[in-house]
Amino acid sequence: MKSMRIATSIQARSREPPSTQSPNYNTPTVYSRRGANLHLGISLIATTGASLTQLYSPSPAQASLLRFPADSLQNRYILVRAGESESESENRVLTNPVAKTSMSNALSENGRRQVIRETFAALNEIKACDNGCWLWPSMTQNSYQTAELLASLYGIGINRIVPEFSKIDARGLGGFDGGRWSVVSEEVAAGDASSADWKPPASTTGTPNESATEVLVRGRELLSLLETQFFGETVLIISPDSDNLSILQAGVLGIDLRGHKNFELLPGRVRQLEVSTLERDDSPRQIPCPNPPQCR
Repeated sequence: MKSMRIATSIQARSREPPSTQSPNYNTPTVYSRRGANLHLGISLIATTGASLTQLYSPSPAQASLLRFPADSLQNRYILVRAGESESESENRVLTNPVAKTSMSNALSENGRRQVIRETFAALNEIKACDNGCWLWPSMTQNSYQTAELLASLYGIGINRIVPEFSKIDARGLGGFDGGRWSVVSEEVAAGDASSADWKPPASTTGTPNESATEVLVRGRELLSLLETQFFGETVLIISPDSDNLSILQAGVLGIDLRGHKNFELLPGRVRQLEVSTLERDDSPRQIPCPNPPQCR
């Protein structure tokens, strides 16, 4: 009898229509203490993760190669040709990078005098280091020794000398290496005047034979690096030869590289790097060609 009453009750419940009452979403959900802590922890992790993502998202990189001609630079650059080297005093060409640290590339006695009497005086005249400066020499002996002498004269710490390992090596003159400067310099000047892509003859000793265009690539990489690393500073770029500096100056001004010799620097001489907004005579663009079929 009891089982019959239970069955009847179950059947009655099954015949009840489903509830149409909407759920009350305003009724607070009751969590246990453990559940509440778990819910709070998950929320904090999600919020903190989103905040950290915004905080540490890297900004787009701004570094890039400079475009020439350049109408502005964020640093002041002084082009310095190192004092005369021993090999130059002997009228001998030595541009193989292997010999950069050779004593044959060290400052000669005359080279040391040039740095002390001419370079230092010229830098003082343009107030190059009145507010501090950085010395950026090639690792070639005469360049680095020029930087050391200038640092000593200015009382600048050695931490302000930053050696450059490759971008301002002396221009590689290939098969001309070992020749006489008085002869080789004329041949190089004639070749450069014919084409910015002219190269000295190849070498069997591993000495590079670089065109003016190739030297400019190195110079642009150096200037791009300095523009990225410094802001509002004065940087002395100290090169073992003139071609690095004259080609860089022509490139910054947007002048035909065949005329870079117009910016030639003798040992120990300096020049402030000019940008293309400065008014100047652009006559180097009109260069007579000694052999028209080969010029371009």
